Amino acid sequence: MSFAKLTVSTLAVAAVTSSAAFARDEIRIVGSSTVFPYTQAVAEQFSNNTGAPSPIVESTGTGGGMKIFCGGIGEAHPDITGASRAMKASEYELCQTNGVTEITEALIGFDGLSMAISRSNDFAWDLTLAEIYLALGAQVPVDGEWADNPYTTWDQINPDLPAVEILAYGPPPTSGTRDAFVELAMHAGCEELDFVADGGFDGDWVEENCSRMRTDGPFVEAGENDNLIVQRLEADENAMGIFGYSFLYENLDNLKGVMIDGVEPNTDTIADKSYPVSRPLYFYVKNAHRGVIANLNEFIEEYMSDDALEAGGYLSERGLVALADERRVELQDAVLNGKSMAAPE
Repeated sequence: MSFAKLTVSTLAVAAVTSSAAFARDEIRIVGSSTVFPYTQAVAEQFSNNTGAPSPIVESTGTGGGMKIFCGGIGEAHPDITGASRAMKASEYELCQTNGVTEITEALIGFDGLSMAISRSNDFAWDLTLAEIYLALGAQVPVDGEWADNPYTTWDQINPDLPAVEILAYGPPPTSGTRDAFVELAMHAGCEELDFVADGGFDGDWVEENCSRMRTDGPFVEAGENDNLIVQRLEADENAMGIFGYSFLYENLDNLKGVMIDGVEPNTDTIADKSYPVSRPLYFYVKNAHRGVIANLNEFIEEYMSDDALEAGGYLSERGLVALADERRVELQDAVLNGKSMAAPE
Protein backbone atom coordinates (compact mmCIF):
# COMPACT_ATOMS: atom_id res chain seq x y z
CA MET A 1 0.00 0.00 0.00
CA SER A 2 1.25 3.49 -0.79
CA PHE A 3 0.53 6.22 1.72
CA ALA A 4 0.10 9.93 1.16
CA LYS A 5 2.80 12.01 2.79
CA LEU A 6 2.14 13.39 6.23
CA THR A 7 0.98 16.98 6.09
CA VAL A 8 0.70 19.86 8.52
CA SER A 9 -0.65 23.33 7.93
CA THR A 10 1.78 26.18 7.48
CA LEU A 11 -0.04 28.12 10.15
CA ALA A 12 0.36 25.30 12.65
CA VAL A 13 4.07 25.00 11.97
CA ALA A 14 4.47 28.74 12.33
CA ALA A 15 2.59 28.71 15.62
CA VAL A 16 4.82 26.00 17.04
CA THR A 17 8.01 27.54 15.73
CA SER A 18 7.08 30.84 17.34
CA SER A 19 7.08 29.08 20.71
CA ALA A 20 10.85 28.96 20.24
CA ALA A 21 11.65 25.61 21.64
CA PHE A 22 12.45 22.64 19.50
CA ALA A 23 15.76 21.45 20.84
CA ARG A 24 14.03 18.21 21.89
CA ASP A 25 15.26 15.26 19.80
CA GLU A 26 13.01 12.54 21.24
CA ILE A 27 9.34 12.17 20.49
CA ARG A 28 7.36 12.37 23.72
CA ILE A 29 4.23 10.30 24.28
CA VAL A 30 1.94 10.09 27.32
CA GLY A 31 -1.40 8.49 28.17
CA SER A 32 -3.24 5.25 28.79
CA SER A 33 -1.56 2.34 30.55
CA THR A 34 -3.52 0.02 28.25
CA VAL A 35 -2.27 1.67 25.06
CA PHE A 36 1.25 1.97 26.53
CA PRO A 37 2.52 -1.53 25.56
CA TYR A 38 1.34 -1.08 21.96
CA THR A 39 2.96 2.34 21.63
CA GLN A 40 6.13 1.04 23.28
CA ALA A 41 6.26 -1.81 20.75
CA VAL A 42 5.94 0.68 17.88
CA ALA A 43 8.64 2.86 19.47
CA GLU A 44 11.03 -0.08 19.64
CA GLN A 45 10.28 -1.13 16.06
CA PHE A 46 10.71 2.45 14.82
CA SER A 47 14.05 2.85 16.58
CA ASN A 48 15.31 -0.51 15.30
CA ASN A 49 14.28 0.30 11.73
CA THR A 50 15.60 3.87 11.59
CA GLY A 51 18.34 4.15 14.20
CA ALA A 52 16.57 7.26 15.51
CA PRO A 53 16.25 7.86 19.25
CA SER A 54 13.46 5.76 20.73
CA PRO A 55 10.42 7.87 21.67
CA ILE A 56 9.89 8.48 25.38
CA VAL A 57 6.62 6.73 26.30
CA GLU A 58 5.07 7.45 29.71
CA SER A 59 2.13 5.64 31.30
CA THR A 60 0.17 8.49 32.88
CA GLY A 61 -3.38 7.19 32.52
CA THR A 62 -5.87 8.41 29.94
CA GLY A 63 -7.16 11.36 31.96
CA GLY A 64 -3.70 12.40 33.09
CA GLY A 65 -2.38 12.09 29.56
CA MET A 66 -5.15 14.28 28.14
CA LYS A 67 -4.41 16.99 30.69
CA ILE A 68 -0.69 16.96 29.84
CA PHE A 69 -1.27 16.68 26.08
CA CYS A 70 -3.72 19.58 26.08
CA GLY A 71 -1.37 21.81 28.08
CA GLY A 72 -0.03 23.55 24.99
CA ILE A 73 2.29 23.31 22.01
CA GLY A 74 6.07 23.43 21.95
CA GLU A 75 8.97 21.49 23.39
CA ALA A 76 7.58 21.29 26.91
CA HIS A 77 4.44 19.47 25.77
CA PRO A 78 4.03 15.91 24.43
CA ASP A 79 3.36 15.11 20.81
CA ILE A 80 0.97 12.17 21.22
CA THR A 81 -1.30 10.78 23.92
CA GLY A 82 -2.78 7.29 24.11
CA ALA A 83 -6.32 6.77 25.36
CA SER A 84 -8.51 3.84 26.34
CA ARG A 85 -11.61 5.90 25.60
CA ALA A 86 -12.44 8.71 23.22
CA MET A 87 -11.45 12.28 24.07
CA LYS A 88 -14.13 14.04 26.12
CA ALA A 89 -15.67 17.35 25.09
CA SER A 90 -14.18 19.00 28.18
CA GLU A 91 -10.69 17.75 27.23
CA TYR A 92 -11.10 18.99 23.67
CA GLU A 93 -12.08 22.40 25.03
CA LEU A 94 -8.99 22.42 27.26
CA CYS A 95 -6.85 21.73 24.21
CA GLN A 96 -8.51 24.52 22.26
CA THR A 97 -8.06 26.97 25.14
CA ASN A 98 -4.34 26.19 25.28
CA GLY A 99 -3.74 26.51 21.53
CA VAL A 100 -3.85 22.81 20.69
CA THR A 101 -6.36 23.41 17.94
CA GLU A 102 -5.52 20.77 15.34
CA ILE A 103 -5.67 17.17 16.61
CA THR A 104 -5.86 13.88 14.73
CA GLU A 105 -7.75 11.03 16.38
CA ALA A 106 -6.66 7.45 15.64
CA LEU A 107 -8.82 4.49 16.66
CA ILE A 108 -6.15 1.79 16.42
CA GLY A 109 -8.12 -1.33 17.41
CA PHE A 110 -10.09 -2.94 20.19
CA ASP A 111 -9.38 -4.31 23.64
CA GLY A 112 -11.29 -6.27 26.25
CA LEU A 113 -11.44 -5.20 29.88
CA SER A 114 -10.29 -8.41 31.48
CA MET A 115 -10.84 -9.71 34.95
CA ALA A 116 -8.05 -12.17 35.64
CA ILE A 117 -6.94 -14.51 38.42
CA SER A 118 -3.92 -16.72 39.10
CA ARG A 119 -3.77 -20.12 37.37
CA SER A 120 -3.09 -21.48 40.85
CA ASN A 121 -6.77 -20.87 41.58
CA ASP A 122 -8.51 -23.99 40.25
CA PHE A 123 -12.11 -22.71 40.38
CA ALA A 124 -13.83 -22.22 37.00
CA TRP A 125 -14.71 -18.56 37.45
CA ASP A 126 -17.72 -17.33 35.49
CA LEU A 127 -19.37 -14.15 36.77
CA THR A 128 -22.39 -12.23 35.61
CA LEU A 129 -22.17 -8.47 35.31
CA ALA A 130 -24.67 -8.24 38.18
CA GLU A 131 -22.37 -10.34 40.41
CA ILE A 132 -19.42 -8.12 39.51
CA TYR A 133 -21.43 -5.06 40.49
CA LEU A 134 -22.57 -6.63 43.78
CA ALA A 135 -18.95 -7.47 44.62
CA LEU A 136 -17.41 -4.10 43.79
CA GLY A 137 -20.12 -1.42 43.91
CA ALA A 138 -20.07 1.04 46.81
CA GLN A 139 -23.81 0.64 47.36
CA VAL A 140 -26.11 -2.29 46.57
CA PRO A 141 -29.63 -3.45 47.42
CA VAL A 142 -29.88 -4.68 51.03
CA ASP A 143 -33.29 -5.87 52.32
CA GLY A 144 -35.08 -3.74 49.75
CA GLU A 145 -33.07 -0.60 50.42
CA TRP A 146 -30.10 0.99 48.62
CA ALA A 147 -27.30 0.73 51.18
CA ASP A 148 -23.57 0.39 51.72
CA ASN A 149 -22.18 -2.86 50.34
CA PRO A 150 -22.09 -5.57 53.05
CA TYR A 151 -20.59 -8.41 50.98
CA THR A 152 -17.14 -9.64 51.96
CA THR A 153 -16.97 -13.11 50.34
CA TRP A 154 -18.06 -14.34 46.91
CA ASP A 155 -20.41 -17.01 48.26
CA GLN A 156 -22.49 -14.30 49.97
CA ILE A 157 -23.36 -13.05 46.49
CA ASN A 158 -23.90 -16.49 44.93
CA PRO A 159 -23.66 -19.71 46.98
CA ASP A 160 -22.19 -21.46 43.93
CA LEU A 161 -19.11 -19.23 44.17
CA PRO A 162 -16.18 -19.98 46.51
CA ALA A 163 -16.24 -18.87 50.15
CA VAL A 164 -13.17 -16.67 49.69
CA GLU A 165 -12.76 -12.97 50.36
CA ILE A 166 -13.59 -10.54 47.58
CA LEU A 167 -10.40 -8.79 46.54
CA ALA A 168 -9.94 -7.04 43.21
CA TYR A 169 -7.09 -4.77 42.16
CA GLY A 170 -8.02 -2.15 39.59
CA PRO A 171 -7.21 1.20 38.06
CA PRO A 172 -7.62 4.64 39.69
CA PRO A 173 -10.19 7.25 38.64
CA THR A 174 -7.69 8.98 36.31
CA SER A 175 -7.52 5.85 34.14
CA GLY A 176 -9.53 5.34 30.98
CA THR A 177 -9.70 1.69 31.97
CA ARG A 178 -11.56 2.73 35.13
CA ASP A 179 -13.94 4.92 33.10
CA ALA A 180 -14.64 2.07 30.70
CA PHE A 181 -15.05 -0.52 33.45
CA VAL A 182 -17.55 1.67 35.28
CA GLU A 183 -19.57 2.22 32.11
CA LEU A 184 -19.39 -1.26 30.58
CA ALA A 185 -19.37 -3.46 33.67
CA MET A 186 -20.64 -1.54 36.70
CA HIS A 187 -23.48 0.35 35.04
CA ALA A 188 -24.52 -2.68 32.98
CA GLY A 189 -24.35 -4.93 36.05
CA CYS A 190 -26.35 -2.50 38.13
CA GLU A 191 -29.06 -2.36 35.47
CA GLU A 192 -29.40 -6.16 35.70
CA LEU A 193 -30.32 -6.05 39.40
CA ASP A 194 -34.00 -6.72 40.15
CA PHE A 195 -33.99 -3.73 42.51
CA VAL A 196 -33.10 -1.42 39.62
CA ALA A 197 -35.04 -3.10 36.82
CA ASP A 198 -38.24 -3.56 38.84
CA GLY A 199 -37.90 -0.11 40.39
CA GLY A 200 -38.01 1.56 37.00
CA PHE A 201 -34.81 3.51 37.59
CA ASP A 202 -33.46 5.16 34.45
CA GLY A 203 -29.96 5.64 33.09
CA ASP A 204 -29.46 8.90 34.97
CA TRP A 205 -30.22 7.17 38.25
CA VAL A 206 -27.80 4.36 37.40
CA GLU A 207 -25.03 6.81 36.51
CA GLU A 208 -25.55 8.75 39.73
CA ASN A 209 -25.85 5.74 42.06
CA CYS A 210 -23.85 2.92 40.45
CA SER A 211 -20.60 4.61 39.42
CA ARG A 212 -18.69 4.45 42.72
CA MET A 213 -16.36 1.58 43.47
CA ARG A 214 -16.31 0.50 47.11
CA THR A 215 -13.56 1.90 49.35
CA ASP A 216 -13.81 -0.48 52.32
CA GLY A 217 -11.20 -3.00 51.17
CA PRO A 218 -12.51 -5.47 48.55
CA PHE A 219 -11.59 -3.11 45.71
CA VAL A 220 -8.05 -1.72 45.78
CA GLU A 221 -6.81 1.04 43.49
CA ALA A 222 -3.46 -0.20 42.22
CA GLY A 223 -2.22 2.80 40.24
CA GLU A 224 -1.50 3.12 36.54
CA ASN A 225 1.11 0.34 36.36
CA ASP A 226 -0.81 -2.77 35.35
CA ASN A 227 2.30 -4.90 35.76
CA LEU A 228 2.02 -4.32 39.52
CA ILE A 229 -1.48 -5.80 39.43
CA VAL A 230 -0.11 -8.86 37.64
CA GLN A 231 2.51 -9.30 40.37
CA ARG A 232 -0.14 -9.09 43.09
CA LEU A 233 -2.26 -11.76 41.39
CA GLU A 234 0.75 -14.04 41.17
CA ALA A 235 1.28 -13.57 44.93
CA ASP A 236 -2.38 -14.16 45.96
CA GLU A 237 -4.28 -16.92 44.17
CA ASN A 238 -7.68 -15.58 45.26
CA ALA A 239 -7.15 -11.98 44.18
CA MET A 240 -8.54 -10.70 40.88
CA GLY A 241 -7.21 -7.96 38.65
CA ILE A 242 -8.91 -5.58 36.26
CA PHE A 243 -6.88 -4.43 33.25
CA GLY A 244 -6.74 -4.42 29.47
CA TYR A 245 -6.67 -7.75 27.64
CA SER A 246 -3.07 -7.23 26.47
CA PHE A 247 -1.80 -7.66 30.04
CA LEU A 248 -3.72 -10.93 30.40
CA TYR A 249 -2.51 -12.04 26.98
CA GLU A 250 1.12 -11.39 27.90
CA ASN A 251 0.78 -13.30 31.18
CA LEU A 252 -1.27 -16.35 30.19
CA ASP A 253 1.37 -18.65 31.62
CA ASN A 254 0.50 -17.44 35.12
CA LEU A 255 -2.98 -15.92 34.80
CA LYS A 256 -6.35 -16.95 33.40
CA GLY A 257 -9.30 -14.85 32.38
CA VAL A 258 -12.51 -14.78 34.38
CA MET A 259 -15.42 -15.56 32.09
CA ILE A 260 -18.22 -12.99 32.05
CA ASP A 261 -21.71 -14.27 31.26
CA GLY A 262 -20.15 -17.50 30.02
CA VAL A 263 -17.76 -15.84 27.57
CA GLU A 264 -13.98 -16.05 27.87
CA PRO A 265 -11.93 -12.96 26.99
CA ASN A 266 -9.84 -13.59 23.87
CA THR A 267 -9.17 -11.93 20.54
CA ASP A 268 -12.10 -13.68 18.83
CA THR A 269 -14.73 -12.83 21.44
CA ILE A 270 -13.52 -9.24 21.70
CA ALA A 271 -13.57 -8.85 17.90
CA ASP A 272 -17.09 -10.27 17.47
CA LYS A 273 -18.37 -8.35 20.52
CA SER A 274 -19.62 -11.51 22.26
CA TYR A 275 -17.37 -10.65 25.20
CA PRO A 276 -19.49 -8.04 26.98
CA VAL A 277 -16.74 -5.74 28.26
CA SER A 278 -14.81 -4.50 25.23
CA ARG A 279 -13.81 -1.03 24.04
CA PRO A 280 -11.91 0.86 21.32
CA LEU A 281 -8.36 2.15 21.87
CA TYR A 282 -7.03 5.48 20.56
CA PHE A 283 -4.10 7.77 20.23
CA TYR A 284 -4.18 11.50 19.49
CA VAL A 285 -1.57 13.47 17.53
CA LYS A 286 -0.78 17.15 18.02
CA ASN A 287 -0.71 18.25 14.37
CA ALA A 288 1.23 21.43 15.12
CA HIS A 289 4.21 19.22 16.00
CA ARG A 290 4.23 17.34 12.69
CA GLY A 291 7.19 18.27 10.55
CA VAL A 292 8.74 20.15 13.47
CA ILE A 293 9.53 17.53 16.11
CA ALA A 294 12.31 15.35 14.70
CA ASN A 295 11.13 11.96 13.37
CA LEU A 296 7.51 12.43 14.45
CA ASN A 297 6.19 11.94 10.92
CA GLU A 298 8.23 8.79 10.49
CA PHE A 299 7.08 7.40 13.83
CA ILE A 300 3.43 7.96 12.88
CA GLU A 301 4.08 6.17 9.58
CA GLU A 302 5.41 3.16 11.52
CA TYR A 303 2.36 3.19 13.82
CA MET A 304 0.08 3.26 10.78
CA SER A 305 1.94 0.55 8.89
CA ASP A 306 0.29 -2.71 7.92
CA ASP A 307 3.06 -4.50 9.79
CA ALA A 308 1.81 -2.88 12.99
CA LEU A 309 -1.95 -2.73 12.53
CA GLU A 310 -3.21 -5.56 10.37
CA ALA A 311 -4.47 -8.85 11.79
CA GLY A 312 -1.34 -10.89 12.41
CA GLY A 313 0.76 -7.75 12.71
CA TYR A 314 3.10 -7.20 15.60
CA LEU A 315 0.51 -5.32 17.66
CA SER A 316 -2.06 -8.09 17.31
CA GLU A 317 0.64 -10.48 18.52
CA ARG A 318 0.61 -8.41 21.73
CA GLY A 319 -3.16 -8.63 22.16
CA LEU A 320 -4.60 -5.75 20.11
CA VAL A 321 -7.74 -6.78 18.24
CA ALA A 322 -7.24 -5.42 14.74
CA LEU A 323 -9.66 -3.30 12.75
CA ALA A 324 -11.32 -4.75 9.65
CA ASP A 325 -9.24 -4.11 6.52
CA GLU A 326 -11.50 -1.42 5.08
CA ARG A 327 -11.64 0.45 8.35
CA ARG A 328 -7.87 0.18 8.78
CA VAL A 329 -7.28 1.73 5.35
CA GLU A 330 -9.57 4.64 6.23
CA LEU A 331 -7.68 5.12 9.49
CA GLN A 332 -4.29 5.09 7.76
CA ASP A 333 -5.41 7.67 5.22
CA ALA A 334 -6.85 10.02 7.86
CA VAL A 335 -3.89 9.81 10.24
CA LEU A 336 -1.12 9.98 7.64
CA ASN A 337 -2.73 13.04 6.09
CA GLY A 338 -3.27 14.79 9.42
CA LYS A 339 -7.06 14.96 9.28
CA SER A 340 -8.21 17.05 12.24
CA MET A 341 -10.94 15.66 14.45
CA ALA A 342 -14.25 17.38 14.99
CA ALA A 343 -15.25 18.55 18.45
CA PRO A 344 -16.70 15.66 20.52
CA GLU A 345 -20.39 15.95 21.27
